[in-house]
Amino acid sequence: MKYLSLMVVIPLIGALVTAFVPKHKPRTAKIVALVVSLAVLALTIAAAFAFDAGGERLQLGESYPWIPQWGLRFSFAVDGIALVLIGLSALLVPLVILSSWKDADDDGTGGRRNVPTFFALILALEATMIGVFAASDVLLFYIFFEVMLVPMYFLIGSYGGARRQYAAVKFFLYSLVGGMLMLAAVIGLWVTAKNGLGHATFDWNEIVALAQGGGIPGDLQKWLFLGFFAAFAIKAPFFPFHTWLPDAGGAAPAGAAALLVGVLDKVGTFGILRYCLPMFPEASKYFAPMAIALSLIGILYGALLAVGQTDLKRLVAYTSISHFGFIGIGIFAFSSQAATGSVLYMVNHGLATGLLFIVVGFLVQRRGSQSIADFGGAGKALPLLSGVFFVAGMASLALPGTSPFVSEFLVLIGTFAVNKTVAILAALGMVLAAAYILWMYQRTMQGTLNPKLADVAPMKKDLSLREKVVVAPLVVLIIALGVYPKPLLDVIEPAVQSTMVDIGVSDPAPTAATGAEK
Repeated sequence: MKYLSLMVVIPLIGALVTAFVPKHKPRTAKIVALVVSLAVLALTIAAAFAFDAGGERLQLGESYPWIPQWGLRFSFAVDGIALVLIGLSALLVPLVILSSWKDADDDGTGGRRNVPTFFALILALEATMIGVFAASDVLLFYIFFEVMLVPMYFLIGSYGGARRQYAAVKFFLYSLVGGMLMLAAVIGLWVTAKNGLGHATFDWNEIVALAQGGGIPGDLQKWLFLGFFAAFAIKAPFFPFHTWLPDAGGAAPAGAAALLVGVLDKVGTFGILRYCLPMFPEASKYFAPMAIALSLIGILYGALLAVGQTDLKRLVAYTSISHFGFIGIGIFAFSSQAATGSVLYMVNHGLATGLLFIVVGFLVQRRGSQSIADFGGAGKALPLLSGVFFVAGMASLALPGTSPFVSEFLVLIGTFAVNKTVAILAALGMVLAAAYILWMYQRTMQGTLNPKLADVAPMKKDLSLREKVVVAPLVVLIIALGVYPKPLLDVIEPAVQSTMVDIGVSDPAPTAATGAEK
């Protein structure tokens, strides 16, 4: 069965159908979008069962001719890293659709709150997110990488809150600049591959084989690496390319923000693992100290800025800058244990931060404000929502028993085996995480009930059935993977070990699975 192409095509068709639903039938648009997203989730589950964790590196492959004279094909294939990120995308989208059920209601103008268009953009975004993880052709990856900016740009600019247009333009320009740098590197890579292989190709397997055989000279590797890395560092984002994220995350609708930080940002770190390391192994080693330094600064800088935030959504966005520093350190530690922890962190961060943004969205929808000062003691009025908020917060600070703890633990012990100083400094980020998460929770949920909340009728309504359906799967997964992460580790680890082989690293740390069992 052609799982991967169907997972791209179905949401695209669903987006077209949803977009043409009449504006005066918003419920129909919501139902169509939800059904399509659930169909994609079912396909993803089927693909996961068809995937053999102990088999070939790239599986479920499909390839269709496109522009033969350029060596360009529609080629899809996944390894364990791509598969778990596709699974994260397919899970979050229907939950985001449900969580946005009322956020996107038409305001009667037929403009900014055009409900069919909102959900069509969500489905279009899903197609591009799955496409970027599934592509095994370098140019096809680049095309999805760029096109995915478009639906998110309109979700922020047309459906966001204050300063939405500024945030949307800033997001688009930052990403576009990174994309242009990567395009130059893609063209250079194509010329190099054509000269080295004797034929035009963008095929990932062929280019990696060329790189492993010494077909890409060291100096050229450095320039090509920088072109790809710049785009991925902006997308992730790493310090100092991070400034677009707090604006975009703060202005975007809560559901779109959950996808932005939960999935889109992972394209950057995924790209480093899939493209930078295997295709430019020598350049990856050369620039590793720089990447680790940027990641370490991001951990501490993002955490310190998060502590001082007065806006709920911007605070959550700054926490992600800190978390991505851990992912970056794990990748460039060149240890299979640390890198496996990084990939697991991508998934667990998506679950925890996705839940955090969704819950913050519920709070903002009730209060009509995302300022922390406008809450205070809200847990007394919303005990169940307060409890879910607490779980999301504890997961974000990597409390033992939640899934992000396993990720941070693997990253830190894998990094410690390589560079003790970096691991110790990174661990300070965990201390700061406790500060910003606990302070956020205390200022919003605990203490004396803010008198202003008594006059806000929606603040008296705890989680509805629809909202419970949204948060329940994420809470269950966060706890389940915190207790028993082995199913994901078994899928991720073989792909990570293959990447370590590509860059010729002798791994000083035990494998992730072995470490987890111990």
